[in-house]
Amino acid sequence: MLKLIKNNQQYENALERAYLLMQKDLKVDSKQSDELEVLSILIKEYENEYFPIAKPTPLEAIKFRLEQMNMSESELSTILGHRSRKSEILSGKRKLSLDMIRKLVDQLYIPADVLIQAY
Repeated sequence: MLKLIKNNQQYENALERAYLLMQKDLKVDSKQSDELEVLSILIKEYENEYFPIAKPTPLEAIKFRLEQMNMSESELSTILGHRSRKSEILSGKRKLSLDMIRKLVDQLYIPADVLIQAY
């Protein structure tokens, strides 16, 4: 019977069991595939509580997305407006405006909750 993961030893055991199940060719809706699904949820909950991952800063998110999309920083000027504005944003001298945030969400697909954070 699966239970809530309450300590590191249980977490390690759950990871090991999940790994073993992932190595098998599981049939959909089988007992083992259901077990893997529940284990994954329990592992995720434990990790969210004990190993949280901080959101990137708006500037980190923009730079990362540019790299992912194989875009140069100069191409960011077309989204944000003037070239000097892009430089001020990336250096941290200027904050993102609501209009800039909307454009970044629409064109670079960066979640708004990341872009509206204080930095």
